[in-house]
Parts: sequence; C-alpha cells; structure tokens
Amino acid sequence: MRLSVMVFPGTQTLPLYAAQALGLFEKRGLAVELFPARNSTEQRNGLAAGRYQIAHGAADQCVAMVAAGIDAAVVAGGDNGFNHLIVQPEIRSLADLRGKTMVADVAGTGWSFVLYEILKRHGLNRGDYSVHEAGAPVRRFEAMRDHNMMAAAILNPPNLFHARRAGLKDLGAVVDAIGPYQGTVPYVLRSWANANAPLLAAYLAACIEGLRWALDPDNRVAAVALYAERLSLSRDLAVQTYVIAADPDTGFARDAALDRVGFANMLKLRADFTGSALRSPESYVDLSYYQRAFASL
Repeated sequence: MRLSVMVFPGTQTLPLYAAQALGLFEKRGLAVELFPARNSTEQRNGLAAGRYQIAHGAADQCVAMVAAGIDAAVVAGGDNGFNHLIVQPEIRSLADLRGKTMVADVAGTGWSFVLYEILKRHGLNRGDYSVHEAGAPVRRFEAMRDHNMMAAAILNPPNLFHARRAGLKDLGAVVDAIGPYQGTVPYVLRSWANANAPLLAAYLAACIEGLRWALDPDNRVAAVALYAERLSLSRDLAVQTYVIAADPDTGFARDAALDRVGFANMLKLRADFTGSALRSPESYVDLSYYQRAFASL
C-alpha cells in the first residue's frame, strides 16, 4: 500500500528516516513517500484534499483543521518541537522587538502562538509588532539571514544551528519560557483512519520501531549518518542535531507518547490568542491506532 506523507524535514523526522532506511515500512507492506511542506497551510490543505494520507506537523495544525470544520485527529505524540527563539544580533532584550517584524510560518497556527506568548510575557501585545509569514523553518531562517529587518523567529535544528553560524542570536529553548508543549505529531482525517485502521496502525508501529532504533545508543553513528544524508548536513551539525533529539529529558518522547500536559498547554495558548472556546484534548485526539500499533511491537 502506498502512503503519501507530508512532513517538515528536520530533527523531528529522524524516526521516519530510520523506518525507511531499515525497511520497517516495507516489512509491513507499506511504500511510504515523504513530501516536504512549504508551510502549514499547504500541509493542512493537502491532507484535507486527500493528496496526503498522513501529516507530521505541529499539533496546533490539527486543532486548526477541526476549528475549520474538518474532522482530523492527532494519532500519536512526538516531541516538544525542539524550538528556540532566534533574534537579530542587535536585539539586546525582547523589549527591543517593539515595532519590529516577527517571522512566522503562518500568523494563526503552529508556533506563532508560542512566539506571541513569549512576547506577551515581556510586555509586547499583538499590536506592538508585525508578522511576516515565511513558511517552513528553513524559509524563516533564510528570511532572517537575508533581511535584517526580520527581527525574530522560532527555529529548530538544524536551522537553529545555521542561524547561529550566520550570526543570529539564540535566546534559548521556548519550552523554558512557556513550559511543556506538544510539538510535532502525526495527524490524519478521521474518515481515512476509520477506513484504514490496520494500515494506520502498521504505519505507526514502523514509526515507533524507527524511533526506538534511533534512540538506541548502539545506533548513534548510523543515526547521525542518516541526519547528515537526509538533511544535507556536515557531520558536526548532524551530531549536534542528534544530541538534541536524543536528550532523555527534552528530546523525542519515548515511543512517541503524547504529552498530555503539553497538549493542554498548546490548547490554552490557541484559545487565548484566537478567542475560541477551550475544548478538551479528547476533541482532537484518537490514540486507538497508536495503542494498536504499540501492542503489536
């Protein structure tokens, strides 16, 4: 069975790379093709239109689909996003961002609300700065690198490392500022999942198995090589990326478990900045396929 899966290539895609390289999809009868997303709007629209059967992106994107009347569901966890707040070198404090341009994927989903919350905690409200929608992390990095009027963005590895090397300033991990947060997750249309339950469970099982392989210290060298190959990184940057991914406290969630506290925090931020009603996490999550996958391993 062929599956088209849309992802944002980066630290978070290592389990998928591992599952491909080790033949974990194939042994379950799956032929998985990964498509890089230009931005979260493209990812959501592609999933809704059936161009992709599975998407891996910020959990907030699935929530945005449900808010738009599309019956989507998060089907596993993943990570906290590995994101840092990056600013231009002349920015000495977040107060210096007043009147500046922030760089986001799109203004109303994903990591944008995290950025707004961090700025709010330092006295900056939405009217105190403008937002430029650049798309995927690599595009946000390129916007800041090429245009110094683009004052701040949220980036994860390896673009975080590229930003540092380009002279941009790293103000630290966003979870240190806002607390636990559910970042990347796989999400699907419920109708497709209901009609393809064994297939989705097999896919998730391969992802979990790929994650376990990647986090096994005995496979570190091979996992670093995968990062270098798939993300076109030098070995030193691939090593740095792997160290963040494999951190026992802030790296990948073990066995791709959902961070329920982080998910609730994500929902609260979205409600705060959209004015929407705060609904329960169960409105957006269906872990039955994950549980079936987990039981098969």
